[in-house]
Amino acid sequence: MQVKAFFFIFLLSSLFMESLLEADFSYRVENSNFSIEANEPYNYNRLRLRLDYTNEGYFATFIGDGVNYYGDDFVNSAYFALLKEQSADTPISTQSDYRAYNGGEAYAKVYRAYGGYEDESNRIVFGLQNITMGVGRIWTPTNLFNPRNTYAIEPDEIFGVLALSYTRYLSSTSQLTVVASQKADDSYKYALRYKAYLDIADFAINLVASDKTKMLGYELEGNLAQSGVELRSEGAYIKSRLKKSLYEEKDIGYFQGILGADYAFVNGLTLSAEGLYSSKSFSYGEILLNYNSEILPNLVTENFYAALSGVYSFNIYLDGSLVYIDGFHGDESRFISPSLTYTMNDYNSFMLGALLQKDTDRYYLKWTLSF
Repeated sequence: MQVKAFFFIFLLSSLFMESLLEADFSYRVENSNFSIEANEPYNYNRLRLRLDYTNEGYFATFIGDGVNYYGDDFVNSAYFALLKEQSADTPISTQSDYRAYNGGEAYAKVYRAYGGYEDESNRIVFGLQNITMGVGRIWTPTNLFNPRNTYAIEPDEIFGVLALSYTRYLSSTSQLTVVASQKADDSYKYALRYKAYLDIADFAINLVASDKTKMLGYELEGNLAQSGVELRSEGAYIKSRLKKSLYEEKDIGYFQGILGADYAFVNGLTLSAEGLYSSKSFSYGEILLNYNSEILPNLVTENFYAALSGVYSFNIYLDGSLVYIDGFHGDESRFISPSLTYTMNDYNSFMLGALLQKDTDRYYLKWTLSF
């Protein structure tokens, strides 16, 4: 696996090495450090290198991370053992083994590595990439490739998929995208997406199919007259083969959808509201049993959730945000995430935040240094 991963990275690099002197080449180094207070306090550090290449219509991006966890109680906890089992659902290994040292563990990973070509009518991308679907801010039920994890410290920190994606711009107001990705078990997942930009709203139809899952979904996003309110909705009918026990699987079909609205006030406050409905809910036991399922983010414990989020700019240096989610079944289904971000300059920023949920409260301080 490691030899295949090396060959994959080498192949992408060779696409642009010959014309490097004629191309636009940029790099960025970023170090994010979290000090986290929880049941088992620990420190999380991520050193990220990003390389970008463009030459006329050709482009390539490589993002690599060095990740370190420090905290003796944390690295010996059951939660960390479960965390170590998570990896990208790809046929090649995208990360090294964890290396233990006194009080911590570290590893390296390829976060993104892709290249492609784009002109006025076409865009083609191959490699470890992000496949974007959905219009949700909190939940994206139609995105079975790279769904957000709202409950994480970094919601956008998601595994990439090894895929070939092609978009054909049919006109200035419509486009068609096809995707083929390969999973860790060497099976394939396919997607077909048609999007149109209409006068009253943006509209998309999404189709996803794999050996275990079929999905038909829609997206709608537009402004409410001249009110300044942006309305959005997406929904998906999902049919997937899930484990009912260690020895039994069964096809389960259900609908999941969101309805949301955003409004930006002139004083710097932006509010977003979003509701999630799922025709089927799952027990914690069923979710753990299907922990490796490709629809894990769609396995929810309640039939309905409501979320409210807000972002406020106090000044050019200080921003605050709050996310509140409630499933209306006690403290276990309630989640609150406040944060304050202070941007010192173009290279340094500090964030103080919390992830509050019954018996799993976490508080953190994040320092990001980039150049």
